[in-house]
Amino acid sequence: MGFNCGIVGLPNVGKSTLFNALVASAAAEAQNYPFTTIEPNSGRVPVPDPRLDAIARIAGSAKATPTYLEFTDIAGLVRGASKGEGLGNQFLAHIREVDAIIHVLRCFADDDVAHVEGRIDPIADAETVETELMLADLENLEKRFVGLTKKLRGGDKEVAALHAVTERALEALRQGRPARDLEMSDADARLMGELQLLTAKPVLYVCNVEEEAAAGGNASSECVMAKAKAEGAGAIVIAAEIEAEVAGLEDAAEREEYLIALGLEETALTRLVHAGYALLGLITFFTANPNEARASTAVDGALAPASAGIIHSDMMRGFIAAETIAYEDFIGCGGESGARDAGKMRSEGKDYVVKDGDVIRFRFNV
Repeated sequence: MGFNCGIVGLPNVGKSTLFNALVASAAAEAQNYPFTTIEPNSGRVPVPDPRLDAIARIAGSAKATPTYLEFTDIAGLVRGASKGEGLGNQFLAHIREVDAIIHVLRCFADDDVAHVEGRIDPIADAETVETELMLADLENLEKRFVGLTKKLRGGDKEVAALHAVTERALEALRQGRPARDLEMSDADARLMGELQLLTAKPVLYVCNVEEEAAAGGNASSECVMAKAKAEGAGAIVIAAEIEAEVAGLEDAAEREEYLIALGLEETALTRLVHAGYALLGLITFFTANPNEARASTAVDGALAPASAGIIHSDMMRGFIAAETIAYEDFIGCGGESGARDAGKMRSEGKDYVVKDGDVIRFRFNV
C-alpha cells in the first residue's frame, strides 16, 4: 500500500532542495532503513519510529523493517498553468496522482535566487498555486456536470448522489473556495474521491526559511502559520538548505551536534515525514518475530482483516484472528510471552479496528 505526498510550489522556492534532502536523509539511514528511488523525481522514505527499534530489541528480531511514505518532486508551477502555461499540464497531471500536497513556500530572501514573480510573498505564492488548482478543477467539473445532468433524467440514485456532490463542489469553487473546505459525510467523501479534484487533497504548508530562522521561523513563516490555522491546514518551518547539509553528514554524532548548534532537537525532515503521515490520516501497527520486526501503515479506522492484507493477501483471505498487544503493554511486559501471561494479549476478530501502536500476530488459514 503506497501513500504519495507531492512536493509542489512555484519555481525557485526550494522544492527540489527539500526533496533531495529527504533522499539524502533516507540514504544516510540505508544500513538500517533502505531508501528506494522509484523514479528520478520520486522516492520512498522510511517513517522514523523509535517504537520499531524497541520492539525489535525485545523480540530479538534479526532485522527491523520500517514503513514508508513516498515523496514526489513535481515540476514548478507558473501562473496560467491551468491553461497549459509552462509545464502546466504535466504539473496538474502529477498532482492528480498524489494523495496529499506538500506546498513549499519561499520565506527567505536571496538576491542570488530569483523569484519567478520578482517578490518575496509566500501568501501571494500560495494563492497563485491554489488559484491555478481551482481553475483546473472548475473546468473539469463544469464538463462533468453537463454529462451528469443528462444522466440524471434516468433516475439512477448513484448518479443523483454524484450530481449533488459535484454541484456542491462547483458552488464552492465558484466562490473561490477549495473543495476540501466542504464538510461531507463518509459516503459523499467517497464520491468526491471519484471526481479526483486537485483542491480536495489535504495540504501541508512548508515554510522554507534561511538558516538563522531554522529554529523559530521568521515574519514570513508566521504569516503562513496564521493562514494555515485559519484554513485548518498544517504548516511547518524548514530550512531546506541546512537540512540538506545535515542529511549529507555521514556521522550520526556529527549530525546531532549540528542540530544542537542550530537549536533543533530533531531534523525538520523527521517532522515533515510525521506531518505527512498525519495529513493522510495514517497509523502504524507492528508485527514481530525472531526473523523480523516490521512497521506497517494502515488508514486510521482500518479493520483487522484489511490490515492483515497489507502484509500479505493470504492473511486477509484466510483471516481467523488478530492476537493484539498494545505497544505500552508489549514493552512493559517484556514482549509477547510476558504480555500473554499478564493477560494483556487480546484475540480480536474481523470487526476489530486496528489502533496505532498495536503489536499484532495474525492468525490465518488458506
